[in-house]
Amino acid sequence: MAVRPFGERWRAPYGCDPARTRGRLYPEPMSPTRSDFQRDRDRIIHSSAFRRLKHKTQVFVDHEGDHYRTRLTHTIEVSQIARALARSLGLDEDLAEALALSHDLGHTPFGHTGEDALNECMRAFGGFDHNAQALTVVTRLEHRYANFDGLNLTWETLEGLVKHNGPLLEADGRPVGKYAERGLPLAILEYNALQDLDLASQAGAEAQAAAIADDIAYNAHDIDDGLRAGLFDIEELRQAAFLDDLLREIDALHPNLDLSRRIHEVTRRVITRFVEDVLAESARRISALDPSDAEDIRRAQDVVIAFSPDLRGADAAIKQFLYPHMYRHPKVMEVRQHADRIVRDLFHRFCDDPAALPQEWRNELPEDPARRARRVSDYIAGMTDPFAVMEHRRLFDDTPDLR
Repeated sequence: MAVRPFGERWRAPYGCDPARTRGRLYPEPMSPTRSDFQRDRDRIIHSSAFRRLKHKTQVFVDHEGDHYRTRLTHTIEVSQIARALARSLGLDEDLAEALALSHDLGHTPFGHTGEDALNECMRAFGGFDHNAQALTVVTRLEHRYANFDGLNLTWETLEGLVKHNGPLLEADGRPVGKYAERGLPLAILEYNALQDLDLASQAGAEAQAAAIADDIAYNAHDIDDGLRAGLFDIEELRQAAFLDDLLREIDALHPNLDLSRRIHEVTRRVITRFVEDVLAESARRISALDPSDAEDIRRAQDVVIAFSPDLRGADAAIKQFLYPHMYRHPKVMEVRQHADRIVRDLFHRFCDDPAALPQEWRNELPEDPARRARRVSDYIAGMTDPFAVMEHRRLFDDTPDLR
């Protein structure tokens, strides 16, 4: 029986077609059994950086237990939602999955605490940006192939990885958003000089689907983790009207439901409502744009994969609730302070004493202070939570207890 390399899935004209990819930085023969986007997905899954997500945390640190999300479990949840959106909207599921699986590869240990600390340490050298770091991981830091550094992913995957939250430049070349003041990260500028990622355009629809899947997954699992950790009570969710409506619906259908099942009913309804809303709103936007191909999506003035105004308000309300009740909860803040210290200590020690770095990271260490700091940053960003603690214990006598 003949093998069908690209499957029989329906793809809309505006979906990215692997047969029309803009290619890889280093040309490679096509696979007889997989599309180029399937190969990208597989390379990401088999990368060292992907495996390390198992021991990188989101909000909680490693000691909190096995029931809370890590970067890996979060990534898998994002991937599931992204594929569901892509399938319903006629996008390339494999590209959407590849982007979902790679979107957190640049994150530091200790969640956003580690990123904030490393960004502050790198302030004099352009700061730290997890999107730029993810690009660095997949284009330079992964050493798996004989012919090139990185994973040699397709243009569409790299473009989506860098631009999934929107264009990085105005049409006249001025940086936008968070990059307006400090400029684009050096890692993005350097790679873009090798392979133009069209930084002033929207990302493809698959990248937009992965980005909004990330938002949906965050909302659901942070509610779940926060409730199960006892950071807030389920009745406190009623402060957000959208969540109050869900609780009323659950209580009417399932009175006297035990807490564990009640929590699950809330979180699964959050995902369902947001996914259904994105599908309806995106179908409306796509119909209005009437794109003939993926380039029409990139040339559009706004994203086509989006929440409706009502659910955009619900998304904001959930985040407004979670910020003080979870992300700034005293218990979390105490652990954040310890994690922040570990990252800062490691950064300054490695910069001041490069001999403390492993041999492979000392090889060809740049003389330029900025590039040396960037290499130290690359090393720390790749650490898992427990490895960062272990490195701190190796180099210092007073490692804080993350409890």
